[in-house]
Amino acid sequence: MALDPKKHEMPTQAPEVRAHNFSEVALGYDRETAIEEAKRCLNCKNQPCVNGCPVNIHIPEFITRVKEGDFEGAYKIITETSSLPAVCGRVCPQESQCESKCTMGIRFEPVGIGRLERFAADWHNANSKEKAKAPAPNGHKVAVVGSGPSGLTCAGALAKKGYQVTVYEALHTAGGVLVYGIPEFRLPKAIVAKEVSTLQELGVDVETNVVIGKTLTVDELFDMGFEAVFIGSGAGLPSFMNIPGESLKGVYSANEYLTRSNLMKAYRSDPVTPISKGGKVAVVGGGNVAMDAARTALRLGAEKVYIVYRRSMDELPARKEEVEHAMEEGIEFHLLNNPVEILGYENPEDRRDPKNGTVRGMRVIKMELGEPDERGRRRPVPIEGSEFELDVDTVIMAIGTTPNPLIKNTTEGLEINRRGGIIVNEEGLTSRTAVYAGGDAVTGAATVISAMGAGRLAAQSIDAYLSGQKES
Repeated sequence: MALDPKKHEMPTQAPEVRAHNFSEVALGYDRETAIEEAKRCLNCKNQPCVNGCPVNIHIPEFITRVKEGDFEGAYKIITETSSLPAVCGRVCPQESQCESKCTMGIRFEPVGIGRLERFAADWHNANSKEKAKAPAPNGHKVAVVGSGPSGLTCAGALAKKGYQVTVYEALHTAGGVLVYGIPEFRLPKAIVAKEVSTLQELGVDVETNVVIGKTLTVDELFDMGFEAVFIGSGAGLPSFMNIPGESLKGVYSANEYLTRSNLMKAYRSDPVTPISKGGKVAVVGGGNVAMDAARTALRLGAEKVYIVYRRSMDELPARKEEVEHAMEEGIEFHLLNNPVEILGYENPEDRRDPKNGTVRGMRVIKMELGEPDERGRRRPVPIEGSEFELDVDTVIMAIGTTPNPLIKNTTEGLEINRRGGIIVNEEGLTSRTAVYAGGDAVTGAATVISAMGAGRLAAQSIDAYLSGQKES
């Protein structure tokens, strides 16, 4: 039987419909489509796709189960190494990881590995009534700081080995960036809640509203009887351009904007935490977070939404699918453009004027690509005399984040690099005995799956240390 050269399309809401709601855009494969897509897998002997996955999911094995119609079996294979399959199937950049290594992709389109992972996880969540079983306790206690992808992965891997794990989350809902940073239309919060509840069934204790470094310190965790600590506190400190006007009302970091919308429900008609709605919005940046912020602004009622990015489409770092969805929804891309000033209203004669100190526009300069930088990307260079004004009344800065300094400032002996990331060795161990770290707290903002890989590695290292196999 001839193999289909193209992966099966993912059904989605129509652009003109989804641009006005927060329901999930991608609708998922049905049973028949999943089986047909699974048949495209060549079941390679050397399994290059597994090496492309940061948590080394046994990809050909789970796809074989899908092909056979054993969807629960597929799910169980995935969860041998991944604690968050329904999440990864939605938000991981498979095109640059597992699917980029797919042998099928040498001549044709690679197998839709992420779409099949999502299908297996969704099928389990919809059909399985079986609860996860907590193993017998092994007598060891571990604290996990942060309930994002690295923390949840570390907690899940340790819980399966019988460790008594407590996860400490600063916000009022567990999930980290999965709940505050990724919009509902890409990752429904019910999916994250389900994954967290599965970990709780394994015996993981989740404590919210606890800020490590304020409520408790790392040293106090050891005083409470924890034998090891994993720091997966993410990178929640937003970066800005330091241009004039960034302090005006109507200028947000993407972190704040998305947190207000996703976690604090600012899209409601009577929000506790409000947000700018309507008008014209400029989102500065070209990554996935920029796409999320722009598409959220559109759903909140913006008249116009612009992506302003200083490089060209070829250098745009966001996932191809997210860029295509944004364009389909009507978001305009101002590429090879860079802000130089955010302009505000000023009425010195009437300080009570509500427009005082609010955004009225953004001055932008056109760019051209020059010589490659240290990472091989051509460096954007301003074109003299090309400045123009963009008519906007909200600006969202989505140019990156760095780790919050709170933990490093309250933990003696913890070595930090110049970007604020915690320094770890190849096993995830920090400069402190029995203190491990991973994910964005180490690398700065990166992908969900890479954070999960770091959490899994740290769990293996913690287990080796506490079981006496290795010194810390």
